[in-house]
Amino acid sequence: MTEDSSCLSTMSGYRRDDMIGLYEELIKMKDAGEPAMMVTVVEMTGNTPVAVGKKMLVGESGTTFGTVGGGAIELFATNKCKELIKKRVSMTEKYVLNEGKIVENAQSLPMACGGAVTLFYEYIGVRGHIYIFGAGHVGQALTKVLKTMNFYVTVIDAREGILELVEEADRTVLSSYAEFVDKEGLREQSYIIVCTPSHKNDYNVVNKVLELNLKPKYMGMLCSEVKLRSFMGKTFERFGEDIDLSYFYSPIGLDTGGDSPAEIAISISSEILAVSYDRTGHCHMRRDAIIDKNKVE
Repeated sequence: MTEDSSCLSTMSGYRRDDMIGLYEELIKMKDAGEPAMMVTVVEMTGNTPVAVGKKMLVGESGTTFGTVGGGAIELFATNKCKELIKKRVSMTEKYVLNEGKIVENAQSLPMACGGAVTLFYEYIGVRGHIYIFGAGHVGQALTKVLKTMNFYVTVIDAREGILELVEEADRTVLSSYAEFVDKEGLREQSYIIVCTPSHKNDYNVVNKVLELNLKPKYMGMLCSEVKLRSFMGKTFERFGEDIDLSYFYSPIGLDTGGDSPAEIAISISSEILAVSYDRTGHCHMRRDAIIDKNKVE
């Protein structure tokens, strides 16, 4: 019987330059704010195409480096990585390389090797991507707080002198606000804070997100109730009554009672954490008007 070529064992370990190259790619992804999964072979039994210690790096973009054996197991692992990156979780999973064979607590893959491999999927990346539109006092204070919690923070402002005051952000962008969204878009399931120096700019950013049908996990706008009612009236008129605003929080933040930039930053950060952990029951500043047109005066 001819041996399945996908089951031929690879080298027992990486050459030193291979390992260095893999970690260099990981550093590049980190610097670019790209989440990744590191897949490591942690156990093997029987005939398999890969040895313990082999690694594969998979970026959010789908780019891969290294190998965990090729064939069906590598294809499955790559797709698994894409799924886990979205969830930002790590896990261990066992695979039997024998199609149709049933083994408890293991997944069968379409290979003829007959052995078993256990892979450890390690999420390496930030907790989430945050876009702050407006580098004023609140934007600066918010950046300081969020950078203590492993978020990748991008601050956008059209005022060069104000933008230079932001020191802790991973990235600062000198740009008009809505134009940034138009040109670069926003990462899916990201967090957006809108606190520009004018109502018009705030509206333009939020409207651009709605217009492009982007899918953030959270979007909050710093505003008064009067400003919110005016905005919501225009929004329902422009986009219709069925527009999805389930991710929109305004006025932004949890109701802590504080009104200084630092206190507002804590309020907004707390709300973002509550949303990221899918917590409920908190007293938000958010008003019912954002999800019910009948509440708009």
